[in-house]
Amino acid sequence: MTYPWPQDVLSAIKSGEISPSEAFRILQEMDNIVPRADSAGAQYSQAQRIDNILHELDNLIGLTEVKKLVREIYAFIEIQKRREKEKLNTEPLVLHMIFKGNPGTGKTTVARILGKIFNEMGVLSRGHLIEVERADLVGEYIGHTAQKTREQLKKAYGGILFIDEAYSLARGGEKDFGKEAIDCMVKAMEDHKDELILILAGYQKEMENFLQTNPGLKSRFPIHINFPDYHEPELMQIAEQMCLKRQYQLTSQTKAALIKVLNLSEKGAEENFGNARTVRNIIEKAIRRQAVRLISKQHISREELMLIEPGDLAEVGQCESV
Repeated sequence: MTYPWPQDVLSAIKSGEISPSEAFRILQEMDNIVPRADSAGAQYSQAQRIDNILHELDNLIGLTEVKKLVREIYAFIEIQKRREKEKLNTEPLVLHMIFKGNPGTGKTTVARILGKIFNEMGVLSRGHLIEVERADLVGEYIGHTAQKTREQLKKAYGGILFIDEAYSLARGGEKDFGKEAIDCMVKAMEDHKDELILILAGYQKEMENFLQTNPGLKSRFPIHINFPDYHEPELMQIAEQMCLKRQYQLTSQTKAALIKVLNLSEKGAEENFGNARTVRNIIEKAIRRQAVRLISKQHISREELMLIEPGDLAEVGQCESV
């Protein structure tokens, strides 16, 4: 059995297909081969693989400034590596980040792409993403928080620990166990600085307040990325992209109905509006309603199976945005 990607080797270990020692041998062989095969068997050099990952980033809808900053980070790392080869002074690679933005603006997706890039560049040995929130880190009694936090950190070594709604760790004041989780993370950032990247994410205002209440954190997270809300055309593109992947189609009348359901951002989105998440929930509910509409018909054409009609969007405005 062949394992074209490191992720495949790790999955094989978990499933018991190969032993850890065999996995180590395979990974060593991968490191010694410049071209690597993808899941389809095509051979790519490191530069081509990175270019493919950046192409994946470019295919995301919107996020113009985010894409620009990600490319800046990539260029910075690459140039520092080249300076090091030429025995020139280099800047330290401190890549811990703050992601600010509302739900559904692509923060987790971009974090995964960064993990892939950093893995290809040798910054991270695995490049995987561990996504956690307060409940995964904060315990119920003294000492429990440090244990839980260390467990999550251990899972993330070699990759990225992505902490959503990170400001919640400081919401209880000095006596709250969340402070213990922060202290544990700060220590890990020092002790495992070459094995771990932390990304703290959450609403923009709350994250800014969080950093002000803990000034020591701000200097440890030099990269701040703002994720703006999507505009109406971008939300419609996202809806069409989701339908295309699922082999559904929106009629022009359905698109007009969807615009009304989304309650356009120009009029001021509600606080719990979930951007792409809201669009996804609306589309998924419309697909279920389409199924109910068609189930009683004996003969259904291919076109009918694909079309989402305006009536399928009825009542989906009540769809949860989380």
